[in-house]
Amino acid sequence: MPTIGPSVSEQVELTGHIVDSLLLPKVLDIINAEGAQYELRNVVIGHNRNDPSTAVIEITADNQSRLDRVLALVSDHGAVAVNAVDCRTTQADIAGAFPDGFYSTTNQQSEVRVAGKWVEVTDQEMDCGIVIEAEVARCIPMVEVEPGMAIVVGHAGVRVFPPVRAASAHGFAFMNSDVSTEKPKGVLIRKVAREIFDNRAAGKKNLLVGGPAIVHTGSGPLVCELIRRGYIAKLFAGNALATHDLEQAMFGTSLGVHLADASIAESGHEHHLRAINRIRRAGSIAAAIESGLVTSGIMHDCVKHQVEFLLAGSIRDDGPLPEVITDSLEAQSRMRAAIRDVSFCLSVATTLHSIAVGNLLPAWVKMVCVDINPSTVIKMADRGSFQTVGIVTDVEPFFRSLVAEIDILERRVSS
Repeated sequence: MPTIGPSVSEQVELTGHIVDSLLLPKVLDIINAEGAQYELRNVVIGHNRNDPSTAVIEITADNQSRLDRVLALVSDHGAVAVNAVDCRTTQADIAGAFPDGFYSTTNQQSEVRVAGKWVEVTDQEMDCGIVIEAEVARCIPMVEVEPGMAIVVGHAGVRVFPPVRAASAHGFAFMNSDVSTEKPKGVLIRKVAREIFDNRAAGKKNLLVGGPAIVHTGSGPLVCELIRRGYIAKLFAGNALATHDLEQAMFGTSLGVHLADASIAESGHEHHLRAINRIRRAGSIAAAIESGLVTSGIMHDCVKHQVEFLLAGSIRDDGPLPEVITDSLEAQSRMRAAIRDVSFCLSVATTLHSIAVGNLLPAWVKMVCVDINPSTVIKMADRGSFQTVGIVTDVEPFFRSLVAEIDILERRVSS
């Protein structure tokens, strides 16, 4: 469609697996949807499956504002201006807020152009800004901004590297599809077991993000086994998982229900409060374990096997337990620091914690979300945690199958 009247244009380049990953048609669709036009100036398609392709696209719009908006949108998919310029920065004028027009990050690998050189952005995280300090670039949350910081504004001089098409990257990634209750769960769990097994064998760290249903469903002993065998290096949870785990250790119940036979304990509704009270009187979870007050359970094994745990509270918490971080910003900051050396994340039966951790993780850290409710994984994908694989199933059968698959892998290695 010809452009009527004055127009402005700019050329961008898109490289990589832009055809089989559908990046090229996605970028062209964005241009059309925003009321601009495009012309393919140069397209080179790779001959083999692993060969990258390149496309130079001239984008034309009827005004600079529209063109800037289109350039901002396509840059998040890896389109970079042909006439590269350094990124622009503006000094932050107040604490806890970015300058207007700041660049809002994705969770994908990014670079900024500083003094004529492309510099990798560290601490990659979605929904942050980018601060430049001594030609070093890093993501920074809004609440950590201090006056005088050089914050990147606009999309010029910023480039993003979208993940390579999933099917060509690794066998695990074949699961990256729409969430469905009809997926072959046995195959998926074998893949998860292989990831966890290989990650530990390589000296890398697996993170478990867990909800209280792990305890309610009787999965606690299976999680404890994974902890004792070194397959879980870190645990993120809320007050509820720790509380009901400790309740189970002290009273044999979870929410007042005996896990052995599903019978309701007399005055069982009080058990979780009594468990919290005993821990608070002891001073901490660790102190209660060291004194012998708690002799089993997930929290017990975390302490005994030096598994780092981080408990983030909510407005509905009873107690809470002494280790629970009740300041949400502090909890977020500590979670952000703790995930930096995580290579694989397994999130089970916890919607809010799953979304929170998914927001913090860079796109190259694999994440598996297990929940009986498919909407949990759908919400994560909608938020941009595209690396998340969803398994819709009950908690206890999942952990039981996971441990069994790890047993098989261990026997293969030892035989």
